[in-house]
Amino acid sequence: MDWIQAIVLGIVQGLSEFLPISSSAHVSIVGQLFFGGRDPGAAFTAIIQLGTETAVVIYFWRDIVKIIGHWAKSLVGKLPRDDPHARMGWLVIIGSIPIVVLGLLFKDQIEGTLRNLWLTAIMLGGFAIVLGIVDRFARNRRTLEQLTWKHGLLFGLAQSLALVPGVSRSGGTIAGGLLMGYKREEAARYSFLLAIPAVFGSGFFQLYDELSTGASPAVGWGPTILATVIAFVIGIAVIHWLLRYISTHDFLPFVIYRLVLAAGLVALLATGVLAP
Repeated sequence: MDWIQAIVLGIVQGLSEFLPISSSAHVSIVGQLFFGGRDPGAAFTAIIQLGTETAVVIYFWRDIVKIIGHWAKSLVGKLPRDDPHARMGWLVIIGSIPIVVLGLLFKDQIEGTLRNLWLTAIMLGGFAIVLGIVDRFARNRRTLEQLTWKHGLLFGLAQSLALVPGVSRSGGTIAGGLLMGYKREEAARYSFLLAIPAVFGSGFFQLYDELSTGASPAVGWGPTILATVIAFVIGIAVIHWLLRYISTHDFLPFVIYRLVLAAGLVALLATGVLAP
């Protein structure tokens, strides 16, 4: 991969990570078009996600500092266990368990068979319908102050659907929240916080794996770093825009986009432009 291709993939990652359209699917599709049918790989995808997740940390920095600080103080008795910020710390931990367990159990499949583009096309289209139906009938009443331990775990299970390219981490988590009656913006905020341990864990694990084997990622370290930085810059802008947008709009444009993308991907696969 050259530097221009790295810029393009960084832009794609930054634009698609937080929208309910599946960043892993976009990086895989665009990457294969640029690579002449060769997938950039799960390792490259996980590493550049460190850029967009760093954007989450910067954007929610004050909230994160409060959550960690209050959670730590609650452990030593300086704050009550039911302190709202301390409680959110536990809820993020509990919600992170499903994707960690499933990610480790199915690591080989996630990096291999689950990246098949036919499956990606099915997930893009199928989950578009799910997202549209859930959003249409959502109650949009609950706030994060009403988040329970059970709901935190269910949020985590919804997030783990993103292990399959085409689902979308934010889309799966937000759809799960809508099913449980949470407001769009509340579900989105929790999905961003919930993604921090999962994405950093996956990204640093892949980074360690690459460094410990002495190998270089499929696209080279220079382009990978550039793509990560670009994803970070664009990611901050997308977070700001999305939280404002979903407070007054539904997900219909994203549903339509996913269906069109799924149809386009099927056409590319059927005509042999892309290999599955």
